[in-house]
Amino acid sequence: MVINNLLAKKKMSKNKLSKLSGVPLTTVVDICSGKSDINKCSVETLLKITRVLNTTIESLVSVDNRTAFETFKSHTCHEVKRMGDIPYIIKTIESDEIREYYDMGWYRECYYLLAMLDYLCRVNELLYCDEYNDIRNKALKNTVYPSGTILRSIVARSDQPKIDSFTNAIPEFRRFNIIESDVRNVC
Repeated sequence: MVINNLLAKKKMSKNKLSKLSGVPLTTVVDICSGKSDINKCSVETLLKITRVLNTTIESLVSVDNRTAFETFKSHTCHEVKRMGDIPYIIKTIESDEIREYYDMGWYRECYYLLAMLDYLCRVNELLYCDEYNDIRNKALKNTVYPSGTILRSIVARSDQPKIDSFTNAIPEFRRFNIIESDVRNVC
């Protein structure tokens, strides 16, 4: 978790973070342990923590540090744009990245690639690759929203941005609890 990594780098205890930020120790402990979802914290709490840790709200609410998932998604979309749909489909199936990610337990990446594969097959009127049917029967436990949607929800203090994103999500992504609405509009 990002906040734990920042505390370790600064050699700072949760207790010290609590004292310096003014955020109750129980709240800091719950955030660090994952008991409380940092994405549901108030903006005030996040600001207090970011000031002490000298970081940004965006970095605190990022999914994790594997390669931030947002970066992975962006890279995937750029690769589709660069290669074209059909060559990307062929490369993805031949490389078996989907299975590799699944076997490593990197489920977000696995499901994102599988959703992309299924989406590209649908829009190009191709049959789905049935090699991944065992994975298609599963999904992420928690819905993964784009970081921009999470930030809009925090600032608005409302779930409406999440509801809107969910409603407009591409079905192949939504089936795996990944909210993605535009894979084509990349710079």
